[in-house]
Amino acid sequence: MASVEIAYRYSAEAGAGRPLPADGAAAQRRLERGNQGFASLLSALEAAGGDRRLEIPLDARDVGLLGDGAAPAQRPYAALLGCADARVPAELIFGEGPNDLFVVRVAGNVLGQEVLGSLRYAADHLPLRAAVVLGHSGCGAVAAAVDLFQRPAGLLALATDHALRGLLDRLALVVQAAARLLVTAHGEAAPQHPGWRAALVEVAVALNAASGAYMLQKDLAQGGGRVITALHGVYVVGSRLVQAADPAEGERPGLAPAPADEAGFVAAFGAFARSRRIGALLA
Repeated sequence: MASVEIAYRYSAEAGAGRPLPADGAAAQRRLERGNQGFASLLSALEAAGGDRRLEIPLDARDVGLLGDGAAPAQRPYAALLGCADARVPAELIFGEGPNDLFVVRVAGNVLGQEVLGSLRYAADHLPLRAAVVLGHSGCGAVAAAVDLFQRPAGLLALATDHALRGLLDRLALVVQAAARLLVTAHGEAAPQHPGWRAALVEVAVALNAASGAYMLQKDLAQGGGRVITALHGVYVVGSRLVQAADPAEGERPGLAPAPADEAGFVAAFGAFARSRRIGALLA
């Protein structure tokens, strides 16, 4: 039987891991290369069979070796806000090891106050080059917000569930915006299509990640801290690739910078609503 081996390659020399990226653009390239390597590893196994191996360099300092017994310093090059979904292990899908990423995970990757506080700390105290908001296909939290949007009477069942309402309230506006984009792209009859719910979930997932990156960038800038590149994307569970909305292609592999303005936001996500992946759900 074919197998995949993902191994940390340990060296007995301090500093044997990869150096920190120089800036946000370099951090984005490293994240994208890591994801492409992970996706290619599994795609090759699926297509051709045979054993496959991925090695991730490991700095001895990051696991407390070659030191005096003191805890190693934190030195992640990127912060990542992702969903709590167990199918989306952040370090694995980006080909990273310990101490490479500062990861915060919460259902629906929503940007609540506790999350913001954690990311502000990371921006102020750690050598970050980038901050990523990562959604994923088929997100259960977004799907729950979509179901509430389509059946408002369900709000009564949540009347006293303040924790769940707090989560869904943060996703409600994103779902409404996604619905408008889909109707604009596919016509007023689109909500009657059997694939409407699935398409609405996927557009809302992408919008949620992009709007989160925009809000995070604005919040960090207002805090007066270092300028950090804010990125967004969606991990497509079926392909293992991270994808981003693109105004020219609709959707492309990789991450994208936080929207700069309303016009860029509408152009990218109008195109995404017409993309091949979304169109296939409605076709």
